[in-house]
Amino acid sequence: MRASLEPADIAIVALYFVLVMCIGFFAMWKNNRSTVSGYFLAGRSMTWVAIGASLFVSNIGSEHFIGLAGSGAASGFAVGAWEFNALMLLQLLGWVFVPVYIRSGVYTMPEYLSKRFGGHRIQIYFAALSLLLYIFTKLSVDLYSGALFIQESLGWNLYLSVILLIGMTALLTVTGGLVAVIYTDTLQALLMIIGALTLMIISLMEVGGFEEVKRRYMLASPNITSILLTYNISNTNSCNVSPKPDSLKMLREPTDEDIPWPGFLLGQTPASVWYWCADQVIVQRVLAAKNIAHAKGSTLMAGFLKLLPMFIIVVPGMISRILFVDDIACINPEHCFQVCGSRAGCSNIAYPRLVMNLVPVGLRGLMMAVMIAALMSDLDSIFNSASTIFTLDVYKLIRKSATSRELMIVGRVFVAFMVVISIAWVPIIVEMQGGQMYLYIQEVADYLTPPVAALFLMAIFWKRCNEQGAFYGGMAGFVLGAIRLILAFFYRAPECDQPDTRPGFIKHIHYMYVATALFWITGIVTVVVSLLTPPPTKEQVRTTTFWALWKRGAPDGAGKGELYQGQEKSILKCNENANHIIPNGKSEENIKNVKPEDINLLVTCRDDSNPVISVSHSEVETPVDCYSNGQAALMGEKKHEEEEGTDNRARHLKFIDWFCGFKSKNVNKRVVREVEEETVCLQMLEETPKVKLLLNTGLVCVCSLGIFMFVYFSL
Repeated sequence: MRASLEPADIAIVALYFVLVMCIGFFAMWKNNRSTVSGYFLAGRSMTWVAIGASLFVSNIGSEHFIGLAGSGAASGFAVGAWEFNALMLLQLLGWVFVPVYIRSGVYTMPEYLSKRFGGHRIQIYFAALSLLLYIFTKLSVDLYSGALFIQESLGWNLYLSVILLIGMTALLTVTGGLVAVIYTDTLQALLMIIGALTLMIISLMEVGGFEEVKRRYMLASPNITSILLTYNISNTNSCNVSPKPDSLKMLREPTDEDIPWPGFLLGQTPASVWYWCADQVIVQRVLAAKNIAHAKGSTLMAGFLKLLPMFIIVVPGMISRILFVDDIACINPEHCFQVCGSRAGCSNIAYPRLVMNLVPVGLRGLMMAVMIAALMSDLDSIFNSASTIFTLDVYKLIRKSATSRELMIVGRVFVAFMVVISIAWVPIIVEMQGGQMYLYIQEVADYLTPPVAALFLMAIFWKRCNEQGAFYGGMAGFVLGAIRLILAFFYRAPECDQPDTRPGFIKHIHYMYVATALFWITGIVTVVVSLLTPPPTKEQVRTTTFWALWKRGAPDGAGKGELYQGQEKSILKCNENANHIIPNGKSEENIKNVKPEDINLLVTCRDDSNPVISVSHSEVETPVDCYSNGQAALMGEKKHEEEEGTDNRARHLKFIDWFCGFKSKNVNKRVVREVEEETVCLQMLEETPKVKLLLNTGLVCVCSLGIFMFVYFSL
């Protein structure tokens, strides 16, 4: 079934694109993207509302609209458990993980592991694993689901649509950095919620309310006789045609094939810790907060928003089965292939089918824009976070003396590289069997991420955990998980009307139980190896564990007075030699008006007597490590002279520099990345008693709501 685009729909989609690009370019023009902090962390200036909205849409991509609704159509309420679980884990991020990340002064998750354990092998392992997961689960699934929606609803050429969407998203990410991503995400969150709520109300009115949905869903079985006559199918066998008896329960029996409750609580929850508390896509947004109060506020807001998908995505998926049962609940592989082009099942078309049949003209354009918003927000999140990880955790290790300009270019080129991979993936995705796509994502992630979750939890809560323990524990879990993943792809589940000849340990052991085993094996190996090898140094655990949050004083017992006196001396020492230090790109004429404290924010002077403003031990000293707070400064007259010739560049090169966010005319802004001074980190962690009380009250409310939802939908 194909719907034709009405002029009103075209106008709404076009208006949406114009609006998004305007907001992105406004963010690009207004904000400082010429520094590592400005491009990758939005200058740590974002408020809780913008971050909360960005967290929500970074998670709710097009694969949620396709996958969650499809799983709702196929198996009922069960898939909503992931959303309520996320609601709780977001608070773990805000109250435990983010304070530790801020205290550590890090940008990326591999960088945190490197700072916590020393060395680089864990950092490289985690960076490589993250990039693999981004490309093979997030990118591939997002593009498949976005393309499926466009093809199902509009009949556009699939390749052209996807390439256009990827191109626009990459343009936005490359030019604007994280600020543009977060600003556009805020618009997209609003649009997504309005559109999805509208469809939910229309579909609930169509079937007669929520209670009627539950009653009619259990009766939604296809008319096999009618289908056999209509489609001229040679295979008359049918399978999985009736809803499961426990479709209206969320957490199910220990042997259930969708969500066994012991596996979900003990295996899926730790695996989800990686996504919500240690995945660059999510954490990078929260690290862009002004301070810890805004960070916690953003996780509370995102937590409340995570109540919505159950009602605006899963329930409409169930309604789609009620209204279009002969198509959504196809009776055998031959019938499924004729309906939607996939032999594994047609539940994935549930949401698009609902949109195209229930939504009036005009609103259909809004829903189209919502799906494009979901796809673009997910893609821009992946592009920005993957380029951050590659630039700061891989490229910086290869090129220790890279300039800020070089790092910014590499970050943007890597986005272009990921665009090429994404487009190359499209033919593979088109051939990929559909089935329940959301559960496919979870299965792949559950084989690879539990060891990472175990490492992060032990790094934060157990001071004795060392580099050897973490590395060998992580590798043991990774090897076992990778073997199980390869076996899962090798022994594919047979079509529903064929006998299952897979080995028993694959056929009968649910992937969530495998995740449980991987999590605990990683933890045990890590503990044993850590206890058999020397403990980490005091410097490695001084700012990188949860317990460091309770010791917020200056290092080595220095009092606050001594701390600030030491800073003053270092500032004066800086000023004595600051003839050629031009902060923040100011001109020579304006340098007289710069106050000493401004220079302190811009330049890190080496002073071994004051560890507060010394660089992290894990950083290799290079000529480009002299920076702080994301602002670059000129280091010495010699380099100034070397850069004077750049003023004669051609105009088109200057335009390219502006477009990419560079501001270096005759100032050598050589920045690798921001190393937050401890004083700044400590200031970010300060909360007033009133704000603390308000946030903790919100925490109790959101967690209580999550527990209530689990209980209500599981009884």
